[in-house]
Amino acid sequence: MTETAGAPGAAVRVAIIDDHAMVREGFGALLDAQPDLSVVGSAADGADAVDLVRRTHPDVILMDIRMPRLNGLDAARAVFAMPGEHPRIVMLTTFDSDEYVFAALQAGASGFLLKDATAQELVHAVRVVADGGALLAPSVTRTLIADYARRPARRRDTAVLGQLTERELEVMRLIARGGSNAEVATELYLSEQTVKTHVSRVLSKLGLRDRTQIVVAAYESGLVHPGE
Repeated sequence: MTETAGAPGAAVRVAIIDDHAMVREGFGALLDAQPDLSVVGSAADGADAVDLVRRTHPDVILMDIRMPRLNGLDAARAVFAMPGEHPRIVMLTTFDSDEYVFAALQAGASGFLLKDATAQELVHAVRVVADGGALLAPSVTRTLIADYARRPARRRDTAVLGQLTERELEVMRLIARGGSNAEVATELYLSEQTVKTHVSRVLSKLGLRDRTQIVVAAYESGLVHPGE
């Protein structure tokens, strides 16, 4: 496990957890080269990751899903079980049909990123989640969530959706199908700013953290079904 001091000022503090040294070093060098990002530490497995988070308090964690000793999913759960404010977690995977991705989103991760992402996509991902956003690439997420939703699962109390207006339900439904704010705006003939306002209200009313959790809630409540 390595650890470095964070950059001064408002730089986003990033931790990288991956059992491949080349991934840790490559991602670390790339992110540290950005003026607004600082890599505060890295670890090779989930067990060391939990200890690293306790000591360095990163804002964003890039977490590999498949690791020895403690996998990324269990490590994420351990991190979110800690008291106080929690970092945002982006799960790293080598392919777009990883069986653990949806479970990671349920555990509280803000999204996921393929390891073959470009440098630009990696930097963008860290900035997006640090700013409170979520990584929901429609080309990957539709498939993953539809696949998971076909499996038997504990379902939420649908009464919770009664707090939402018809328009908010429409926005939630379209987001769950993989729509971006721009696509939702086009579909509903709204401005993107209006869509953002509806998204904020859905988050507030349902007590959700981010856009990713909206997708999970939509499928678990039965608001959206695979194949619709």
